[in-house]
Amino acid sequence: MAEVLGRRFRRYLDDRDQAGDVEGVGAEGDDEGDDEVTRSGPIDETTGRPRRFAYPPQLVVVDGGRPQVQAARRVLDSVGIDDVAVVGLAKRLEEVWLPHDEFPVLLPRTSEGLYLLQRVRDEAHRFAITFHRQRRSSAMTRSALDGIPGLGEARQAALLKHFGSVKKLRAASVDDITQVRGVGPTLAASIHAALHDGDAESTPAVNLTTGEIVD
Repeated sequence: MAEVLGRRFRRYLDDRDQAGDVEGVGAEGDDEGDDEVTRSGPIDETTGRPRRFAYPPQLVVVDGGRPQVQAARRVLDSVGIDDVAVVGLAKRLEEVWLPHDEFPVLLPRTSEGLYLLQRVRDEAHRFAITFHRQRRSSAMTRSALDGIPGLGEARQAALLKHFGSVKKLRAASVDDITQVRGVGPTLAASIHAALHDGDAESTPAVNLTTGEIVD
């Protein structure tokens, strides 16, 4: 958590320094321009869009109790962030912890403030779980298709687009695989062999009449 927060707010400080501060528009002594300001700040000059980390949050909510809140506060203090509040939400009793308080704040169960904090916490969990599932799915795909000679990323993508999944690709015949653009008979045979490597060893032969395993 300390690493993630430190990286996040150091990136914010870098973007803020590149964006510049609020500067006056009017010339010195010009009464009409003294009160006018412009914030060129958080806009990326190359894309015309707001910089990703240019706007600081007003509140950081961490998932945890007093130790986690204090750790988060130390990170923000270490990079010079003193205008962002930090609280923690401990899930067991839904206690709200502040960095320098010895005891938690107990909000009513019907409190809109508590409901907001719970939604923030639950959305962070959902986002993280979805991300890790995608990473795990990608890793499983790579482990099945990577390492096959002649099968690069473009052909892997074509195969998955054609069959829809590695499971369906594994069930396909060599002739079916050759229907994919860019995959010839030799490569199709290599893919089929790689996806079925070890099938003979893992599935023993069985005599269908007696039910005995045949060596």
